[in-house]
Amino acid sequence: MTLGTKTTPAGITSSHTLVGGRVMNRWGESLGRIEDVMLDTREGRVAYAVLSFGGFLGMGNKLFAYPWSALQFHADDPNVTLDVTKDSLAKAPGFPKDQWPDMNDRVWGASIHSYYKTKPYWH
Repeated sequence: MTLGTKTTPAGITSSHTLVGGRVMNRWGESLGRIEDVMLDTREGRVAYAVLSFGGFLGMGNKLFAYPWSALQFHADDPNVTLDVTKDSLAKAPGFPKDQWPDMNDRVWGASIHSYYKTKPYWH
């Protein structure tokens, strides 16, 4: 897998390799970049990828916590794939860079999983 200028085998990957990687949809449109990877240390799982989307030259970007299970990784493609349109991502629940939600809040987490139609990993 190649993300940015870093190459690593598909499978177990460093979070440093993923952060900054491009996110595309299945139609080849750029959806932004991975800003962070959120770990649930209680469950021993990757919970969310935080994506940036929108803005101009990195200013005014909105962030989105996307369920990790919804991302697709491919050994032969340097980009992470997310099966959403730009329009649906723009309407998704997000947050400003300086006002992160409490990602430990399972009510908040359940609402994110419900919006993206994914099963919460803690069930």
